[in-house]
Amino acid sequence: MPKLKTHKGLKKRSSVTKKGKIKHYKAGRRHILTKKGTKRKRKLGKGTYVSKTMQQEMKRLLPYSM
Repeated sequence: MPKLKTHKGLKKRSSVTKKGKIKHYKAGRRHILTKKGTKRKRKLGKGTYVSKTMQQEMKRLLPYSM
């Protein structure tokens, strides 16, 4: 069976924890920040984990990191 290719874009934008969860940062914190509230900007700045439903798809894109 041939080697599986890793999705390089996802590899650069996320990291895998020791327990196998995928960590990433939320979108929407780069520009047009004047109309967004302080609380919203603060929440966007923090990292979060990928939901369980999306984690199945991410594992397929990152075959050797799990």
